[in-house]
Amino acid sequence: GILAADRATGRAIAQGYGHAILPLCNERDLRTQVRWGVTDFVHRFGRRPEGMWLPETAVSDAVLQVLMEEGIRFTILAPGQIDSAEPVRSGLYHWAPRDGIGRGVDLVVYDAPLAHSLAFDAPSSRTIVEAAVSLSGLVVAATDGETFGHHHRGADAVLAEALTVEAPAAGVAVPRLLDLLDGQASLPDVGVHLSSWSCAHGVGRWMTDCGCHTGGDEGWSQAWRAPLRAALDLLRDWGVGVMEERGRRLLRDPWAARDDHLGLRLGVRSWDDFATEHVVGDPHQADLVLDAQRNALLMYTSCGWFFHDLAGIETLQILRYAARAIDRYLELGESPPVHAFLEVLAEARSHDDAVGDGRRLWFDQVLPR
Repeated sequence: GILAADRATGRAIAQGYGHAILPLCNERDLRTQVRWGVTDFVHRFGRRPEGMWLPETAVSDAVLQVLMEEGIRFTILAPGQIDSAEPVRSGLYHWAPRDGIGRGVDLVVYDAPLAHSLAFDAPSSRTIVEAAVSLSGLVVAATDGETFGHHHRGADAVLAEALTVEAPAAGVAVPRLLDLLDGQASLPDVGVHLSSWSCAHGVGRWMTDCGCHTGGDEGWSQAWRAPLRAALDLLRDWGVGVMEERGRRLLRDPWAARDDHLGLRLGVRSWDDFATEHVVGDPHQADLVLDAQRNALLMYTSCGWFFHDLAGIETLQILRYAARAIDRYLELGESPPVHAFLEVLAEARSHDDAVGDGRRLWFDQVLPR
């Protein structure tokens, strides 16, 4: 149904592939996450995306620079993420690179109160349309897709009625973002600051005990976030060295091969075709080093930091990606820095004394799985 709707209207947009917080990625990983998002979108929808959703709408100038360079025309942001002399409201804006080179990226800014109401108040279809009418002009809302049917049972039907029945009855058009952007001779130029839609402290939720969390008891600390990220960074940075040294003996350009690797995983490319273009050494070892990198990218999935405790299922999952990356490096005959990794991870502590610290969690709940 989603694919048929996009064939009819072309409304779908891509997203950063692994739901990592893109401003916290190094430049190479940021670019791969964007390229993989495009690859996945083309595979599923049969066309290149014009827009891209940034995980948690986390943005920075560096992120927008990469979107521009990778051919992404627009993204969607919260009003509080915009740097402007005057407060912005729901509407269309434009970000231009500081050096003036390139077309920049169009910014679709959503109305925060309306989006908040959709996410948490479960309004009726008529209430949704009446809110849009009262705001007047271009009104944009953005929420998690899981709001409709998961967080609020039946909200998917309410939204459908709002867009296809109530809106036309009230004379409210539901245009494509692309058509709106195409109809603009120019857009107001604005800046952005390092920020997201789900953390009042920029992107602190994914790196510090910033005070944002979901679940847990009053006063619980999220001090475990910083050592968790530091441990993963240690493993990632060591893996960069493997790609530069070992990868260059196995692949013509290891980083270009990594960017193409998702197509192989999706079945877009055959192994023979991929190997002909990229592999110059042992094919099995080339596959191992690329799969290690794939898992190293997935271990930054944002959910691992989002909630209240180190031992949450989301954090366990990203640690399993780290364990899988280590497995792959060991299969290559490399010596990943497991001891140093666990020394840093041990600085992260769960609120559950039965769980203990990150090192104990690793042996008790990560490795057995």
